[in-house]
Order: sequence, then C-alpha cells, then structure tokens
Amino acid sequence: MNSDRILLGVALMLGFCVTAPLIDVASKLAAQTLPVGQITTARFVVQAALMLPVCLWMGQGVRMGPGVLGRLILRAVFLILSTYCFVAAVQVMPIADALAIAFVEPFILLILGRVIFGDEVGARRIGASVVGFCGSLLVIQPSLVAFGLVALFPLGTAFSFAAYMLVTRSLGKQMHPVAMQYHTATVAMVICIPVLVLADWAHWPTLDPQMPDGLEWVWLFGVGAAAAVSHLMMTFALRFAPSATLAPLHYLEIVSAAILGYVIFSDFPNALTWTGIGIIVLSGLYIIHRERVNARRGSVTLPAVAPRRPRA
Repeated sequence: MNSDRILLGVALMLGFCVTAPLIDVASKLAAQTLPVGQITTARFVVQAALMLPVCLWMGQGVRMGPGVLGRLILRAVFLILSTYCFVAAVQVMPIADALAIAFVEPFILLILGRVIFGDEVGARRIGASVVGFCGSLLVIQPSLVAFGLVALFPLGTAFSFAAYMLVTRSLGKQMHPVAMQYHTATVAMVICIPVLVLADWAHWPTLDPQMPDGLEWVWLFGVGAAAAVSHLMMTFALRFAPSATLAPLHYLEIVSAAILGYVIFSDFPNALTWTGIGIIVLSGLYIIHRERVNARRGSVTLPAVAPRRPRA
C-alpha cells in the first residue's frame, strides 16, 4: 500500500512537470498583446476563483488563522514579484532559457536558509550552489547578448521565489498547503487590482490594462488555471511521497518547457544553454544527494530543491 502511495505521488509530480510549463506558454502567448501586469493579476484572480471550491471541498474554509495575515501579505508580494519577473522574461525569451536561469532558486534558498534560520549547510553544498550558479551564467550570457537586460528578470524570479519559500516555511505549521494557496492568491489579487487601476489612470505601459479580445481571454484564464492545477498536483504529490523522492523529478520541468517552447514557438536552447542547464541540474541533484546523506545522519535542513513554481 505504501508503494502504491509513492507511485501515485511520483505520477502526480510528473503531472506537475508537464502541466507547470503551460503557465509559461499561456503567459508568453498573452504577453504578445497584453501588459505583463495584467497577466500577473489575471493569474491570481483565476487561481483564487478555482481554489475557493477546492478549499471548501477539503473542509479548509476561507478564514485565516490568527497571526498569519502579515506573513500572507509578504508571501503574496514575493509571489507577485516572482510572477511579474518571469512573465516579463518569457515575453521575449525562450521559456526553457528563462526557466533554466530561474532554477538557481534552490541554491539561493540553501544559502538564505543558512543565513536566516541557521540551517547546517556544508562546504560541499555551498560549492555545488556556486557551480550551479556558474551554470546559470552560461545561460544568462548569450541571453544578455540576444535579449538585453531582460535576461536578468529570471534572476529576479529566483530571488523573489526564494524569499517566498522562506515565508512559506514559517507558515507551514499553521496552514494547510491548499488553504495557503487560496489565501495567497486572494491577497495577491487584492494587492494587484488597485495597482492596475492606478496604472490605468497613470498610463504605465507594462501595467496599464486593456480589454482582452478573443483568444486573449483563453490565455489569461490558462495562466491561472495551469497554476492552480499544477500546484494542486504538487501539493498532493508531497502528501503521498517523500520530498526526497520527488525532488529529482522536478528537473524534468525543463525538458517539458523545452519541448513546448519548440512545438509552439519554435524556440530551442542552443548548445551553450544546454551545457548551463546540465550544470544546474547536476549541481541540484548533488545537493539533493547531500540532503539525503544528512537526513540519514539525523541532521535537519531546509530541503535543497523545494518544488517551486516561481510564476505561480
């Protein structure tokens, strides 16, 4: 029975890896004609609407527990920044390239966990983090030449999402993951909508909303729907299988993103980018290995590759 649960968890995690890049596909399609800020806001509006019945069905309710609102606001702000940066990146960059750069987030999280929470982080994992970050430079460098400073936006995603994960860690014992997703999306929506109203009045180009037309409605809905579905898969995967089992599978998301980017946008990473991706993946897998070694020794550390979705 336990093996069946683990297999179900693995299947759900693979579903996440296939579904999550659809967030990026829908974002890239929408960003061809709609402002980045509007796409970011639509994602939270749709996700909050879809997560509400799930929360009620699971008996989570919609009330927040005491003492969590401030951290939920902080979590929502970091997620807004993370999402905005990634949508701005894929507006012009290939999805796989942007995702590869954003995958330095676990390395940033590892270091921040050491600085903020005093987690035990050995020299080997720090070294692997440095190597992984160097791998990201192999992706960033040609992207800077081809796309300009927009190639740095995925780094903004990585840093914002690392901070988001640290806030999530502090909330983990007080809120169910599904309720946390719903409340975060709701708070983010409440923050974003007034900003869009102000942007409409001030005519800020990247935030000034416009009325969607035709397929634009589909792309906007798709951003939020893919975010809700993929993260539900990840949430339930972690209930059925250990994170140490699921974490290595997360890197398959880059493969899915590369395939979708090629099929839909004719984008495919070049040899240098694949080299950088390989270094990032191998560094991440080595850190996972070291986490398992430490777990067997009884050390408690922050998971090196927390399943992440910076844009959702």
